[in-house]
Amino acid sequence: MRPTATDRPPDDRSAFSWFLAGQRAFVSLPALILMAAFTGFGGLAQASGMSLPQTVFLVAFVWALPSMIVVVGAVQAGTPLLATMLAVALSAARLMPMTMALMPVLRADKTPKWVLYALSHFVAVTAWVFGMSKLPDLPRAARAPYFAGFSLTLTGVNMIVAAASWWAATSLPPIAAAALVLLTPLYFILSLWRAAARAPIDRLALIFGMAAMPGLHALSPQFDLLLTGFVGGGLAILAGRFLPKPAAPESPAAPAADITADLGLDGVDRAGRDGEGGR
Repeated sequence: MRPTATDRPPDDRSAFSWFLAGQRAFVSLPALILMAAFTGFGGLAQASGMSLPQTVFLVAFVWALPSMIVVVGAVQAGTPLLATMLAVALSAARLMPMTMALMPVLRADKTPKWVLYALSHFVAVTAWVFGMSKLPDLPRAARAPYFAGFSLTLTGVNMIVAAASWWAATSLPPIAAAALVLLTPLYFILSLWRAAARAPIDRLALIFGMAAMPGLHALSPQFDLLLTGFVGGGLAILAGRFLPKPAAPESPAAPAADITADLGLDGVDRAGRDGEGGR
């Protein structure tokens, strides 16, 4: 059983050593998949008329790949700036719940708020999955530098990848660039499917949403993603009423208990007597 947030032994390693450890954790399959997707984005940006500095700027300051594709598409279509900003904001709104879930796990007692605000910029699919799976195993004081090392390395490397693919875009077929861009949503879907191993309703939502997506896109291309969420989630909730309820486990799983402590919910079961896990 993994130790909870309140009984992990103290760690005497410095913040910089944890930062370097986060950098080393960058070498992983999800990071490689994201690099492949940014290879496609560099070619897409070049074909859409984006300059090299503009392409690198988008990677650094917009970061989430779907939002960057929205920007490139809007620029290519001549969309007004205000409408483009609104579209990017709506695309990035999906990251708010992910950020709210990660920040309580990430922070420690003495973590400055500006550090949390800065690290929230890097919350996208790959970094979020990495943080939620790796950070609960670390001492609280190590989490912010560890996540910073991973996230800054991930962003910096993909800036280089996007710049290199922008230069090499003339030799990359358009269909190959599009296929590479689709690797990131494919990884996201597989990650969600694996994470929902004990939540059949969540898996039903994925299945219903993917089945309804083509028809909803044909019906309303502007709101297809929003409608897909409503339809897929609504059908999953209705279907879930007819599913047998799983039997309660004899003892709580260690990861779930650990996340509960990290989110500061352990004090609820203790009637407020011990809320240290959420401070």
